[in-house]
Amino acid sequence: MSRIGKQPIIIPSGVEVLVKGQEVTVKGPKGELTKKIRSNIKIEVKDNQVLVSVENPEDRIERAFWGLFRKLIANMVEGVTEGFSKQLEVNGVGYKVALQGSKLVLHLGFSHPVEFDLPEGISAQLEGNQITISGIDKQLVGDVAANIRKFKKPEPYKGKGVKYVEEVVRRKAGKAAKSTGAQ
Repeated sequence: MSRIGKQPIIIPSGVEVLVKGQEVTVKGPKGELTKKIRSNIKIEVKDNQVLVSVENPEDRIERAFWGLFRKLIANMVEGVTEGFSKQLEVNGVGYKVALQGSKLVLHLGFSHPVEFDLPEGISAQLEGNQITISGIDKQLVGDVAANIRKFKKPEPYKGKGVKYVEEVVRRKAGKAAKSTGAQ
């Protein structure tokens, strides 16, 4: 049995979960999310709880999808109530970020500024050199943050680039530090 899959998802007040065929729709105060479900996954809504089950709990592949879809639905419920956010930090001399409507403009040491259009449902806030990406879809928030980080990953010598706030960049000693230490 899947340890994650068999746990019920508690539906908070103000959230509505609708199951129609192979589609699950979750409506809440922050918005609405819809997800298609595999045919062998069964979803029931009873007593303010969502119960997820599979046809054959002994099958290894079905057990994996059981836990996956239970977690995806739980993330949908959390997203429409609280939302998700990721924080990025821009480090480097002359590196700066600006927000123009729904477009993020990054100056990252290239000959031109990098413009990134934020997808629908995602918002960004700037606070100094920190970018906060937020939205109700956990996967979309993570994808947008990863795509922004991909423009200029932090390098190991000076730490310049775009990194997550909680990320630790492994630093290397440069040539000058190596040659003085060898004497």
